[in-house]
Amino acid sequence: MADTKTRMQVRYDETIRQALVEKHGYKNPHQVPRVEKITLNMGVGSATGDKKILDLAYDAMTQIAGQKPVITIARKSIAGFRLREGMPIGCMVTLRRQRMFEFLDRLVSIVLPRVRDFRGINRNAFDGNGNYTLGLTEQLVFPELNPDKFTRPQGMNITIVTSATNNDEARDLLALFGMPFKAAPTKKTDAA
Repeated sequence: MADTKTRMQVRYDETIRQALVEKHGYKNPHQVPRVEKITLNMGVGSATGDKKILDLAYDAMTQIAGQKPVITIARKSIAGFRLREGMPIGCMVTLRRQRMFEFLDRLVSIVLPRVRDFRGINRNAFDGNGNYTLGLTEQLVFPELNPDKFTRPQGMNITIVTSATNNDEARDLLALFGMPFKAAPTKKTDAA
């Protein structure tokens, strides 16, 4: 099982690397950007009142990621949110290698097209170092989740960490993977 490559890994090795070398003119093969990891994070603020909500989020994250998430705990107490230091308030999971590529494939080809009123993802949500973060407001766009079990709407953040040194290289990498970015804004010229 360790030797089998996913569809996205094969696509990266056979076409994406070469396309990036042609576009950016890398001299060293280690300069070519790659996806290093994908982190899924689900903050469950209502878990302070009801532990079952966090258990449901944990189950959903396990099904989505294919591995067990880590429970995140509050780092400081905030009285206005009825939050104490050390309380469980969410869960997160980090995907690498084969699971990462499988998740990226599902995200691009199945999940994002199922988002209601989807017109593309923001092309400027990079952090300056080539990492991209997007938020989903509804977890039920993942087909592996049973809508009868997960009735509460729960969002999540997805962070794609790349080895790119700037936003443009990372945007090119993710676009070649098939990420549906919104069209670049065109500059209006005064022809009058």
